[in-house]
Amino acid sequence: MNYTNHLKLGYNELIHKGKAVVTSLNSVEFRKSMKDIQNLPAKVGTIPPGFEHRADKISNLFYNTPDLDWLICWTNNISDPFQQLNVGDRIRIVSI
Repeated sequence: MNYTNHLKLGYNELIHKGKAVVTSLNSVEFRKSMKDIQNLPAKVGTIPPGFEHRADKISNLFYNTPDLDWLICWTNNISDPFQQLNVGDRIRIVSI
């Protein structure tokens, strides 16, 4: 099967809660791309009031698109933005 998703980074099929799920996560291509992203130059940003818990709004602020919310979470090791992205937190913003 030739599968592409919104990230277009490989194909990985797994079982989640008893159902087959297709994802790019942990595919060879995904891991390589994430390693490449970690090596990009970065700045440090601070989450302003009104942007807490909103990776989409933070992405829009720094990248002019809400679609890179996953990048904010990935590069800052955020697994739960509703608990971890708080006002005043310093976060890494990679230059893309």
